[in-house]
Amino acid sequence: RESDHRAWTPVSYTVTRQNATIQGLTEGKAYFFRIAAENIIGMGPFTETTKEIVIREPITVPDRPEDLEVKEVTKNSVTLTWNPPKYNGGSDITMYVLESRLIGKEKFHRVTKEKMLDRKYTVEGLKEGDTYEYRVSACNIVGQGKPSFCTKPITCKDEIAPPTLDLDFRDKLIVRVGEAFSLTGRYSGKPAPKVTWLKDDIVVKENDRTKIKTTPTTLCLGVLKSVREDSGKYCVTVENSTGSRKGFCQVTVVDRPSPPVGPVIFDEVHKDHMVVSWKPPLDDGGSEITNYIIEKRDTHRDLWMPVTSATVKTTCKIPKLLEGKEYQIRIYAENLYGISEPLISAEMKAKDRFRVPDAPEQPIIKDVTKDSAVVVWNKPYDGGKPITNYIVEKKETMATRWVRVTKDPIFPGTQFKVPDLLEGCEYEFRVSAENEVGVGDPSPPSKPIFARDPIAKPSPPVNPEAVDKTKNSVDLSWQPPRHDGNGKIIGYLIEYQKVGDEEWKKANLTPDSCPETKYKVTGLTEGLTYKFRVKAVNAAGESEPAYVPDPVEVKDRLEPPELILDANMVREQHVKAGDTLRLSAVIKGVPFPKVSWKKEDKEVSPKADIEVTGVGSKLEIRNTVHEDGGTYSLTVENPAGSKTVSVKVVVLDKPGPPRNLQVSEVRSDSCYLTWMEPEDDGGSVITNYVVERKDVASAQWVAISSSSKKRSHIAKYLMEGTQYLFRVAAENQYGRGPYVETTKPIKAIDPLHPPGPPKNLHHVDVDKTEVSLVWNRPDRDGGAEITGYLVEYQEDGADEWTKFQTVPMLDCVVTGL
Repeated sequence: RESDHRAWTPVSYTVTRQNATIQGLTEGKAYFFRIAAENIIGMGPFTETTKEIVIREPITVPDRPEDLEVKEVTKNSVTLTWNPPKYNGGSDITMYVLESRLIGKEKFHRVTKEKMLDRKYTVEGLKEGDTYEYRVSACNIVGQGKPSFCTKPITCKDEIAPPTLDLDFRDKLIVRVGEAFSLTGRYSGKPAPKVTWLKDDIVVKENDRTKIKTTPTTLCLGVLKSVREDSGKYCVTVENSTGSRKGFCQVTVVDRPSPPVGPVIFDEVHKDHMVVSWKPPLDDGGSEITNYIIEKRDTHRDLWMPVTSATVKTTCKIPKLLEGKEYQIRIYAENLYGISEPLISAEMKAKDRFRVPDAPEQPIIKDVTKDSAVVVWNKPYDGGKPITNYIVEKKETMATRWVRVTKDPIFPGTQFKVPDLLEGCEYEFRVSAENEVGVGDPSPPSKPIFARDPIAKPSPPVNPEAVDKTKNSVDLSWQPPRHDGNGKIIGYLIEYQKVGDEEWKKANLTPDSCPETKYKVTGLTEGLTYKFRVKAVNAAGESEPAYVPDPVEVKDRLEPPELILDANMVREQHVKAGDTLRLSAVIKGVPFPKVSWKKEDKEVSPKADIEVTGVGSKLEIRNTVHEDGGTYSLTVENPAGSKTVSVKVVVLDKPGPPRNLQVSEVRSDSCYLTWMEPEDDGGSVITNYVVERKDVASAQWVAISSSSKKRSHIAKYLMEGTQYLFRVAAENQYGRGPYVETTKPIKAIDPLHPPGPPKNLHHVDVDKTEVSLVWNRPDRDGGAEITGYLVEYQEDGADEWTKFQTVPMLDCVVTGL
């Protein structure tokens, strides 16, 4: 049967031999066969071929391989190639066997040990100078076929051929940004040359965009999505031991230029036009800049207006401007491949560049006499045009009008002697500069000066003396000098000298630290004796010294403390709560006494601010509360004695809560409230009490009395059966104090009394251990519903009654008797 059919087809019925020839089969198809033996009894079981059999011509060994060629020879290797045989013997080639024979030997030796199907092989490990011939055979499943024809004798030696290079590109290549480009060519040489690519003398390395492909005969450098940085001189070098060849290509990747280089310089600014300049782009995009496009814009509008688009210069005149308007300039660069991003200038106002000179700095006055002074100034900025004149003006300090000191021009000097001043008058001066545009603003006024002759040194101070002393200081006083040298006395310099020393020491370093005719010299040593002298100082210098007549011994001058009370400590002090309490006094005494404040002979509250100065002391308490009241005492003490003064302070505040709130005489519609006055009346008489009530089921308090001065109140108009809370607060002229509240609710009901006795108690049945009793209700229930009856019994002759039980009804059976 055919391999793709299931039905079996009989071939012969009378085969007596143990073989058979099957006719009529189709070439190329696969068949299965089966055989069964038969005797007179019948046919036995079939035996089937285990695998399919394909019908084809008989298989032989393959023909000999063709075109065995030597491709490369070196001193120790030979590379050969060949083509398959024309006929494979009816079966696929399974391998090739390469054999070699050393010239001079008879036998061929197999070169390939492993199973080889490639039709190229390099025989290695040969000896330089030996000569070989080679042949190759093909094998299939039948066996090894005939060998190919032998090669010519091959001698092992290196073949040498200088490199050759054939390029597909020219010397120059221009590429747009983003496009790809490739440099290709062919090369040869023996031994095989090494191929190297360079860009600007740096070896080219492969990356995501740069690809290098080299085969034994071709070379290629490719760049994807080119950028400007890919521009440069590319070089390919093909080199072997016999020499080298190079090829070059100048690649230019072109793009639109980068923006012009700023900042935009305003070379000229006028009220109706400007002249601007800039620098060319750093990168022209690989192509020469063909022109610049210039636009202008009023800064208060969004619209850009064209100025020109046909200039190759890096300067341009911007015409048709409106005076006083601010403008911005926008500049593009353009080449053959596009327009750059813009360069935008700063804002510039259209106005004439030249202006009047700036105001000079404050002038300086020197060489003052009773009728003249020299004014000196520095040259200001000239406004773009040369200064042609200076104008000097004067005015008396208390006047308002400035007057020119001369009508003659003052130039080029920067100082001028002003004549015709009035002796004793105080003057100020100012200077203005002038150019061809006009007169600039005046300078700030000079410092005031008096028109008078130069100042001489003053005479010495008069009658210096020591007026007080302590253990480390001496107080000096004196009178001003008789002559001030025509200059204001700036101050005085005080010096002291220890008796026995030669050096005078300065008590103050500068005269302006002692402008008055008194000074306290400090830092002296107790028990030593010092001399003192005083000098007067004016603008001309120091006077001769004036001496304190006698040396002074430094020691404390004892004076007992003395207190001069301020008004806030003279009488009882009343302060409203929340206000500030201030107590102060002037303190005298030598040495200065030690100061201490007490309250009720204890330390004052930490919140009190206490300040002690050289002349007194102050106690201050902010945001006073009632607890700050009491008796405050101020004690001052020094070695000569001590003194204490006291003042009572009352802090006026709202009263405290009333005490001991009681509720009594409760009725169904009223109750009686009593309380005691607050422990603290806030420093003021209690004016009245406020009484309020609240239903426990309600959140709101209701006033029932707000003007009562008594410490009791009858709460009327209560709802019978309702539970109430009550509270009371005291008031004085400073406000209402906190409430005191009842601790538990009070129920508005009439008072309850015990009920009357039951009536008509008698028995209705008797047994040996129990008695049945009945009775009637009492005449009165005491103001409330009767809840039960207590039954007791007493044994005859006994004194004590025994409780049996409480029953709710009008009958009971007493058991257990």
